[in-house]
Amino acid sequence: DMCNVEFEFNKTKLPKYDLPEGVDSCEYLRNLCYEGLYKRYKNPSKEVIERLDYELSVIKQMGYVDYFLIVWDFIKFAKDNRIMTGPGRGSAAGSLVAYTLGITNIDPIKYNLLFERFLNPERVSMPDIDSDFCYERRQEVIDYVVKKYGKDNVAQIITFGTMAARAVIRDVGRALNYPYAEVDVIAKMIPFELGMTIDKALSLNPELKARYENEEKVKQLIDISRSLEGLPRHASTHAAGVVISKEPLVNYVPLQKNEDSIVTQFPMTTLEELGLLKMDFLGLRTLTVIRDTIEMVKKNKGVIIDFDSMEYDDPKVYELISKGETEGVFQLESPGMKQFMTELKPKNLEDIIAGISLYRPGPMDQIPRYLANRNHPESIVYDHPLLKPILDVTYGCMVYQEQVMQIVRDVAGYSLGRSDLVRRAMAKKKMDVMEQERKNFIYGIVDEEGNVIVPGALRNGLDEATANKLFDEMLDFANYAFNKSHAAAYAVIAYQTAYLKRYYPVEFMAALLNSFVDNLDKVAFYVQVCRKMGIKVLPPDINESDSYFTVVEDKIRFGLSAVKNVGLNMTMEIVSERERNGKFKSVVDFFERMQDSQLNKKAVESLIKAGAFSSFGVRRSQLLSAYDKLMENIKKNRNNNLNGQISLFGEVEQSHGVEFEFPDLEEFPKSRLLSMEKETLGLYISGHPLEEYMEDIPKITNATTLDFKVSEEEMFQPKLQDNQEVVIAGVIATKKIKFTKNNNMMAFVTIEDLYGTVEVIVFPTVYEKYSSIIKEDNPVVVRGKVSLKEEEEPKILCDEIKPLSQAIVKKLYLNLQDSTKIEIVKQILRKNPGNMPVVLKLNSKKLLAANRDLWVNGSKELIKELHAVLGEENVKVV
Repeated sequence: DMCNVEFEFNKTKLPKYDLPEGVDSCEYLRNLCYEGLYKRYKNPSKEVIERLDYELSVIKQMGYVDYFLIVWDFIKFAKDNRIMTGPGRGSAAGSLVAYTLGITNIDPIKYNLLFERFLNPERVSMPDIDSDFCYERRQEVIDYVVKKYGKDNVAQIITFGTMAARAVIRDVGRALNYPYAEVDVIAKMIPFELGMTIDKALSLNPELKARYENEEKVKQLIDISRSLEGLPRHASTHAAGVVISKEPLVNYVPLQKNEDSIVTQFPMTTLEELGLLKMDFLGLRTLTVIRDTIEMVKKNKGVIIDFDSMEYDDPKVYELISKGETEGVFQLESPGMKQFMTELKPKNLEDIIAGISLYRPGPMDQIPRYLANRNHPESIVYDHPLLKPILDVTYGCMVYQEQVMQIVRDVAGYSLGRSDLVRRAMAKKKMDVMEQERKNFIYGIVDEEGNVIVPGALRNGLDEATANKLFDEMLDFANYAFNKSHAAAYAVIAYQTAYLKRYYPVEFMAALLNSFVDNLDKVAFYVQVCRKMGIKVLPPDINESDSYFTVVEDKIRFGLSAVKNVGLNMTMEIVSERERNGKFKSVVDFFERMQDSQLNKKAVESLIKAGAFSSFGVRRSQLLSAYDKLMENIKKNRNNNLNGQISLFGEVEQSHGVEFEFPDLEEFPKSRLLSMEKETLGLYISGHPLEEYMEDIPKITNATTLDFKVSEEEMFQPKLQDNQEVVIAGVIATKKIKFTKNNNMMAFVTIEDLYGTVEVIVFPTVYEKYSSIIKEDNPVVVRGKVSLKEEEEPKILCDEIKPLSQAIVKKLYLNLQDSTKIEIVKQILRKNPGNMPVVLKLNSKKLLAANRDLWVNGSKELIKELHAVLGEENVKVV
């Protein structure tokens, strides 16, 4: 028999929410909403009650009662189990029903958010509520849903990676066996922007167009690429999407296995057309940071932070944002956004909502006008008084999709449902539809019997020219307009993180560091931020550290699990031993008490190098030279005690602890201690090799490693261009030597500055010239070209490399008023030879350059000695 499959489109297949027999789901939802209404508003106004009844009637009419109960149920599960949930995401924040149910946490009445942007009675489509959860516990919520609705009825969703403009040219070039360098040149001619296509690139880049028209090989490459552009390239599992159905999913869609997950073979859009319920369960790192900060504040300070009962109006929080001190603050920490916040100087949550909406491609063009109007509200001009109540919140500028909907409703008299349809049509730029809508907007709609269906702008008091101008503005803007509900949800989290940073900075930064514990670049960056904020970050300590970063007396202490070769299990053993039997009294006491644990010599060496035993007053040099002998002595002592050595009189001898004396050794130099920290923790803690150069580095460089980090928020505005010349300073963290086909040596070097790392490629000719300088731990300055490639971290192709000390030329100036001290000063200078020139001023006369043999190293010890002889005011390094 032939197989016959029919797909049923546009008919919902929602699972039923289980209720006790005889309980009506509509009534149950209504009761839940009214219960929540009186919790949220105490004395709700008539307007609020009418809005709630209207939303409930639309939800019932559209058949989505069970949908809301399903979402309410898993959000309730999360809250009951102390799983942090977000304030809402997307257009769902415009729903009062969602707010009263506790699904969202933003007051849609207060912030003028529209229900029709979420659920439109005039456009039958599935509602879409995306939920954010603490990223460590998101899976628990998904597991709950699977258990409740059955594993056959729940699956994750497939997603297809498509061939984007640059990538398809590279793929086709590879298939045609064209030389990589030639293909690379063509691929890089396509601008690196979101939504870029080959056709768009040909119209934007005259050089690309010329090569396409004049070179057969390039034409073939581009023509084949155009035919493949946008086609699926590979399949993967959607990061957050989950589908739930009333019957086993195999009855509706084909399934497949992607690694360990069962996924649908249809993507999200097809599943929605088939009427299946799609949910997004997103894991948001920031929610975990907020949760951990709140818990630390409660434990350390006894303060309970409740954001639900808080007004989002604290001037000190907005002051922190206005100063651009927003590292770690949700959505506001990219360099561009920080700069924008210092110009915007937000005073309330509406300003943050507008800032998040404006700082993206398209709306960015509105920023200068927005700032000018905000600073000079008296100069705002509205084309018609009807626009003032809609646009005054954004100082006369169109910023939100909801404003487009409100203008169409209030100016032309559309229903909000119809307004949303117009907004969508505008965004799609369907010109034939738009011309008809322009007529409707200006002149209205009248049926055959002369009844006015839509009044139109003219009937509401606008003249034709103003109405046309307004429609053109909306048409230009609709494509870029941002969903205010979504921005409001983001603004709430931004405020919460800024509040925690302002009032509990130490706990907040500790929680932030813990959230990035697997990302050394981020940890290094936020450690620098802590230093800038005046928060001390201490190395691990055997008596104070837990597994992860903790707060100890308003300082942040590194966790033991961060130490190389130690690991979480061993850390937990150390912490639990400390909790059972008190702090360790000495190094010997630690080894005696931990001898039954997994502790091994590798782990001990790493703990010593990281400085974890420093509080016992024993130097790292002493510990490293003797720890293995100490461990052997403790083992021998224990065996002796176990054997119960019997004395001549037949009595068991008393066991004694091991007495041990460490050899009297000088501590390692600071540079060695720092490199040990780097080796065991992955970053420098007690200092940094670049510290002494910090003031001068910005004068001789034009980039830091931060500029090489690809930020999603900044993607449309890349800081660095391919082939751009950069000068960067840092320490050589790693060096790998490779041999080319011609047997020439080249190097792949990792440069680390105060903020992170970047890879530098040193080709053979450059390597031959500078190989003596390319050594690990050397502070250097690198000049080279930026190399940007898809799906690769940006790199530097090195042209020149030199020691940092040579690049920063400082001079030592000595004022010698007493000629009898000249010989003493010369002796001191000769004791400290180096590359720093010396300039002498004798008896207040002209300056004299000292001979090369008197140049010095500029060390602190040298300066201290000269201060003692000449006085501080007569010794200057400039």
